[in-house]
Amino acid sequence: MGRGTLRIYLGAAPGVGKTYAMLSEGHRRVERGTDCVVAFVEHHGRPRTEVMLHGLEQVPRREIEYRGTVFTEMDVDAVLARRPAVALVDELAHTNVPRSRNAKRWQDVEELLAAGINVISTVNIQHLESLGDIVESITGIRQRETVPDEVVRRADQIELVDMSPQALRRRMAHGNIYKPDKVDAALSNYFRPGNLTALRELALLWTADRVDEYLQEYRTEHRVSKIWGSRERIVVGLTGGPEGRTLIRRAARLAEKGAGGEVLAVYIARSDGLTSASPKELAVQRTLVEDVGGTFHHVIGDDVPSALLEFARGVNATQIVLGVSRRRSWQSVFGPGVSATVARESGPDLDVHIVTHDEAAKGRRLPVSGRARLGRSRIIWGWTVGVAGPVLLIFLLSSVLPDIGLANDMLLFLSLTVAAALLGGLFPSLASAAAGSLLLNWFFTPPVHTLTISDPKNIVAISVFFAVAVSVASVVDLAARRTHQAARLRAESEILSFLAGSVLRGETTLDALLERVRETFAMDSVALLERTSDVDPWTCAGSVGPTPVTRPEDADVDMPVSDHMALALTGRPLPAEDRRVLGAFAAQAAVVLDRQRLVGQAEEARKLAEGNKIRTSLLAAVSHDLRTPLAGIKAAVTSLRADDVEWSDEDQAELLAGIEEGTDRLDHLVGNLLDMSRLQTGTVTPLIRPIDLDEVIPMALRGVPHGSVELDIPETLPMVAVDKGLLERAVANVVENAVKYSPAATAVLVSASALGDRVEVRVIDRGSGVPDDAKDRIFEPFQRYGDAPHGAGVGLGLAVARGFVESMGGTLTSEDTPGGGLTMVLTLKTAATASAALGPELPASATS
Repeated sequence: MGRGTLRIYLGAAPGVGKTYAMLSEGHRRVERGTDCVVAFVEHHGRPRTEVMLHGLEQVPRREIEYRGTVFTEMDVDAVLARRPAVALVDELAHTNVPRSRNAKRWQDVEELLAAGINVISTVNIQHLESLGDIVESITGIRQRETVPDEVVRRADQIELVDMSPQALRRRMAHGNIYKPDKVDAALSNYFRPGNLTALRELALLWTADRVDEYLQEYRTEHRVSKIWGSRERIVVGLTGGPEGRTLIRRAARLAEKGAGGEVLAVYIARSDGLTSASPKELAVQRTLVEDVGGTFHHVIGDDVPSALLEFARGVNATQIVLGVSRRRSWQSVFGPGVSATVARESGPDLDVHIVTHDEAAKGRRLPVSGRARLGRSRIIWGWTVGVAGPVLLIFLLSSVLPDIGLANDMLLFLSLTVAAALLGGLFPSLASAAAGSLLLNWFFTPPVHTLTISDPKNIVAISVFFAVAVSVASVVDLAARRTHQAARLRAESEILSFLAGSVLRGETTLDALLERVRETFAMDSVALLERTSDVDPWTCAGSVGPTPVTRPEDADVDMPVSDHMALALTGRPLPAEDRRVLGAFAAQAAVVLDRQRLVGQAEEARKLAEGNKIRTSLLAAVSHDLRTPLAGIKAAVTSLRADDVEWSDEDQAELLAGIEEGTDRLDHLVGNLLDMSRLQTGTVTPLIRPIDLDEVIPMALRGVPHGSVELDIPETLPMVAVDKGLLERAVANVVENAVKYSPAATAVLVSASALGDRVEVRVIDRGSGVPDDAKDRIFEPFQRYGDAPHGAGVGLGLAVARGFVESMGGTLTSEDTPGGGLTMVLTLKTAATASAALGPELPASATS
């Protein structure tokens, strides 16, 4: 039995028509003879959507009772037993009522798909997990109903249900989405034109990315190499030089001109030792690329233009941004350069931008690579000049410049030898010296056309020529080697300096360090391997690149770090001179790994210490604060059961009242301990409903002495979206804390007011107040400020209250009361705000 397929209708906001489109597709499936049922659809009282349910089979819902209220959810067992070919499941991001089969509806859908049932579902863009922060910055509302992005990305089909903001607002104003009494609030809050436009753009871009993934998969499967310009992709070719920053910013401006443009920066490293780029400069450019929203790529290739064009075509790029060559004008004799070659070979499907910069024509001032002292082209030119040059010079001297004298002939041949040394090094220049000596003897030393030299002066001249040529070639080669060594040492020192500084500052993670090794030595993959003993298998502590090795003996380069740790690289063997720098990298990798583990151990130790502190405080609370009411109850019960004392009715009533008071205190203390445990384990699940504050706050004051609290709750306040029970407990704890620290003759004031889309509840006391540095500490568990009397609690009331308020999407803060005292401020969402945020994706009675 295969897995079912998932089709998702994606919308930018509630009301765009996702459910309607899903039901329309269901009718089309039924008309074609497909066994299609409605597993769960919520029409939210919309008549047009409700009409679409007619003619479709609906699987009965499951009823679940929670906190005295009955809710209905999708009956997964019933759908599995029915086994339709297609199931329509609305609101993929919905959170099920507690005691349901799964916590989330997308988990229900996964079960249906695993059973081979095809599912058609709906979801809004604001419910994707990765977009929560962006949606909150746009709308000011945090979405609590979310679905993992991977669930939606795995869908076989994603169809965007689009509607312009103006059309959606008209639909809202006509009452087609919400009831008339909610329209004005919705239009002025969540459904503002700016919000809808931003959400629509977000949905379009996310869908475009998904379509692009489909396109890339298709191009790969069908081996399509030709560029399809479906969207602007701009590749920036980096050399590691300072001009890279200018190129990145220029590419970012080009990407901004086209909607959905993407910047891909790529550095092409030669596979011949240390890269010629500055690691520090590459790190800066990598950060800049990420800041402008692009991606950084590292590619290995000896032919830079070909590798760059291959990468650009592989990512379906439409434009390439390159800088004007940093080579000087005379260096063009060695080749046209990367920019000119890419522009010539790009073809009609790639636009190449050559960008000027401050480093143009100033020469390459970067360290040379490890083994590439002389490139292949220079060596070829050196041998050409050293071998073919003398032959051409003989033709020139014989036909154009005859009889200029042996001394001048020798100077011209010596010039060719020097040129061969400058281009190709020692051996081409030696070949040039030998060829020049023989040709001078054959053509210009009497008797000509023989190797015999009759005049002893000519013998001396040719010998001196050969000696000078060899000396010049040796000096030039020695200078080149010294220059190479200095440049290499400069490259190594710069790499090691940057590496040491970044590690000492704690800026480098293990993966980043291994990626630096891969880039520096132009390797395919790098892995840090370790084992506990000589007989244990190797384990990978960290790796970068494709297919890293699992054993040092399988690597192209194995650098031991310690007896049981090694750095393994694949790609090519390294020369001995590169292993010195690699050894420094390996040592630093071990240091970074140890630091990461120490940080993890410190975090675990902190958590253990925090837990130990809580356990110690809990034991102290149990040993004293809980024993105090128990002692009072024990004493009262013992007195009542005494046979030798006859208590009057007043005395019995007083003792019973003491028992009741001690029991209430004990129940309150135990309740706070249990609530704190629930908050720390994350098991608090609020049941959000629209509630009037005057229904909750008076009930929260039942535990305080009569007359100790004054209420100022206007009847015109909007309803708040809260869990009634949690809000009651939170307000009760805050008020009891205020009464505890307030002077006996001064009542605590509890007031409420509306502020925009929020409602603030203020609990004001006239006590001694709290210093600024302690305002956050009083919300921590087991904290009692000042000279709180023994038996006044275990210091959990405010911690529990803040946890409950935050679980409902509100805040609890403290501030000074003007004139002295402390004011606790509870900020809650209004019901209209929560309804606009959640839309029709959840029942109006719960957002559990």
